[in-house]
Amino acid sequence: MKRAAVVKRVALNGAGLLVALFAAFPVYWMISTSLKPNREIFSTTPRPVPANPTLEHYREILTGDLIPGVTFVDFFLNSVLVAAATVLLSGLVALLAATAVARFRFRLRTSFLIMLLVVQMIPLEALVIPLFLMIQRLGLYNTLPSLILTYLGFSLPFAVWMLRGFVAAVPKELEEAAAIDGASRAQTFRRILFPLVAPGLVATSIFSFITAWNELIFALTFINDQDRYTLPVAMTFFFGRDDTAWGSVMAASTLLTVPVIIFFVLVQRRMVSGLVAGAVKG
Repeated sequence: MKRAAVVKRVALNGAGLLVALFAAFPVYWMISTSLKPNREIFSTTPRPVPANPTLEHYREILTGDLIPGVTFVDFFLNSVLVAAATVLLSGLVALLAATAVARFRFRLRTSFLIMLLVVQMIPLEALVIPLFLMIQRLGLYNTLPSLILTYLGFSLPFAVWMLRGFVAAVPKELEEAAAIDGASRAQTFRRILFPLVAPGLVATSIFSFITAWNELIFALTFINDQDRYTLPVAMTFFFGRDDTAWGSVMAASTLLTVPVIIFFVLVQRRMVSGLVAGAVKG
């Protein structure tokens, strides 16, 4: 029986390792290609490891102008601004909305929750024209706030629905005990509810960040001036009609991936922490 358990564990670990390797291979190939000179990239005999590693593609995209007067760093800063604003606003609004839905009873509460699910079923591409007309009427066309508001709308349904479960799991007795001790509603929210809901807030922040960081269609539709493009749109500059600068594409893709990894590393400890970690503190 013990031997069967060991065999099962080895089989599961082996299967998990294969899946991990399968998922990581495209990332490895992207980084490997970004370090290859053009003659190796277009060679008829692909090499998994660069024979003559070079950073020329990184130097090209970081020091050269993708368009006159605008560098890769400018597009990077645009993406950072949009993603950071989306994460902060979606986290704040979603947390307040989830608290209201989980703690209070009001008319059409169930309908509101159902609408959160229905909204997520709508293909985003079907919303391009209606949102474009709305952005124009608001006078936000060709501005970064138009992207922030759009991504905020995409992130909120998922964030509110997920955070509602975290808020509902927090015992009301903790808040009642804090109220008996003289804590105000704001103090109870800040010192009791917020620490316990933080893991869910981190998870929704990751979703909001990735949504804002990787989105292309709406960024290409709502922004007209090239110096206001975000990184996914800037990536299209490397694709020409007759050829594609694959070395630059892979180098830019690697740099595009780094902030996502850094953000996840910074928040992953909080994400996996226990839901009631703050409840045992004195």
